[in-house]
Amino acid sequence: MKLYILLRLSLAVIVGGVIGYEREFKNRPAGFRTHILVCVGAAIVSLIQVDMANEALGMIASNPSLNNVVKVDLSRLGAQVITGVGFLGAGTILHTKGSIKGLTTAASLWVVACVGLAIGMGYYTLSIIGTVFISLTLVALKRFQNRFITKSGEKVIEVHYLNSKETLEFIETSFASKAIKIKSIEFVSYEDIIIDNKEVDEYTSIYTIDIPKNIDINNILNNFSMNKNIKKVMEVKQDNI
Repeated sequence: MKLYILLRLSLAVIVGGVIGYEREFKNRPAGFRTHILVCVGAAIVSLIQVDMANEALGMIASNPSLNNVVKVDLSRLGAQVITGVGFLGAGTILHTKGSIKGLTTAASLWVVACVGLAIGMGYYTLSIIGTVFISLTLVALKRFQNRFITKSGEKVIEVHYLNSKETLEFIETSFASKAIKIKSIEFVSYEDIIIDNKEVDEYTSIYTIDIPKNIDINNILNNFSMNKNIKKVMEVKQDNI
């Protein structure tokens, strides 16, 4: 086995894991394993296209008459990876109430694929420096945004609930009655749980809302917790998004 293949794929696992961990920690739709798979997959495609190019150049070198027959295009496979990851990233984006959620996760998938391509082609320094800047953007700049850019009336709450349709109507009615504007809703996950020996679905959604100054977020949380279908509700601090 060629050692450079092991080295590049190992680096792809590390880079994808570093970027994916931040998304996993913040409970994003595409997290740790997804970013690793995207990065490793992109690196494999790069390795394939580099080896194909080397083989083609070797054929031309041994038989110059093939110069006009054998063509080498190092960008074609990589371009297909970027296009494919675009569709994967689109699955993490939710558009609702005139707001868009999930763009950061989609962008992180796209950029981790770019880094994977660079790793596969042997650009180690570029890949490592790029990973550092990506991580700083996801972590440090988020805190800067929350402190200096995000509006003070904006809150994020996470709700775990049963009976999806009925509970969602209750939540939206509660917000409307207090003139609270729903900026976005992100469906995070659902899982099967057992209640009274019956299997039921528990859903998790994250609401980004704009609260009037005279409304206390704790009153909203207490009101939601009294609903029998809401199993857990909490405010998510902006640093954890």
